Amino acid sequence: MQLIRCHADGESAPLIGVLDAGLVTPVREVATMAGLLALPLSQIRRICAEAGGTGVPIAGVTALAPVDGRTDVWAAGVTYERSKDARVQESTDSADIYDRVYTAHRPELFFKSAAWRVVGPGGAVSARADSEVDVPEPELAVVLNSGAEVVGYTICNDMSSRSIEGENPLYLPQAKIYLGGCAMGPWIRPAWEVTDPYALSIEMTIRRDGTDVWDGQASTAGLRRRIPELVQFLFREDEFPAGVVLSTGTSLVPDLPFTLRSEDEIRIRIPEIGELVNHVVRGKAALAGEEDPSPIQKMVAGQPSGVTTGFTIIEVKADQPHPVDPAAQKPGQAKE
Repeated sequence: MQLIRCHADGESAPLIGVLDAGLVTPVREVATMAGLLALPLSQIRRICAEAGGTGVPIAGVTALAPVDGRTDVWAAGVTYERSKDARVQESTDSADIYDRVYTAHRPELFFKSAAWRVVGPGGAVSARADSEVDVPEPELAVVLNSGAEVVGYTICNDMSSRSIEGENPLYLPQAKIYLGGCAMGPWIRPAWEVTDPYALSIEMTIRRDGTDVWDGQASTAGLRRRIPELVQFLFREDEFPAGVVLSTGTSLVPDLPFTLRSEDEIRIRIPEIGELVNHVVRGKAALAGEEDPSPIQKMVAGQPSGVTTGFTIIEVKADQPHPVDPAAQKPGQAKE
């Protein structure tokens, strides 16, 4: 069984459902994945068990990124020895910091993406136009509810610029947090169906012009930081009312000087979860030109995207007073 966020043929709004035996059955009580992740795990399990209605064949839906609303995506770094070695190799002046964080008490955690920026299965991921060396990073991602309970697991492609981060570790946000820099899917495998998250195979293949130019396989057995430790640090001084996805780091990094090129195909497979497939474009401008744009690509092109971010954008001219939302005023506060 999988939890899936998808578009059914002929429907405008995304569907949240349970995929089982080739059929997608809508869940009741919630209309978004963020709404589901706001609930306690016991309630989530009940809602999944009680999914009902007319099932839709999987062939009649298009899988979307399994995050929406105000759910964040965070990531952990240098959690595998291979990741540490790769960071040391690419760093020109600060290689020792990766050795130190690998064994430090506190893990490296960083914000990766807002839900609306996450690319789903089949969508285009981007290699930064101002970067020389770019790679995908295949990772097991832990899906957490608002109470820090593990709801399930999915696949994350943590796209990264090795040349930008290698120039200076303080450039990590630019190397990793950008439009088209995070893909996720194809769905969520419930935690109660995964016997051991430290015994999962992670496989990645990169195809170029019909030929495999890189492939590798690793196991989550090499994860130095256990999931409860990463979750505890993430929630220590923060809250996630709509849940959060925590990508746990990579152990598959192509050797230098390998870099992605436009039109490369990236296949990431965790057999117990599924397979995430995306193709590569270079830069924000190329995202806007996709033939079958995802919501993120529609936003770049200025088209209606169907994405609800939870924010309202207003235009205020310099000679106009700043608008005040009456509902946000405190008692006794004068209206402008």
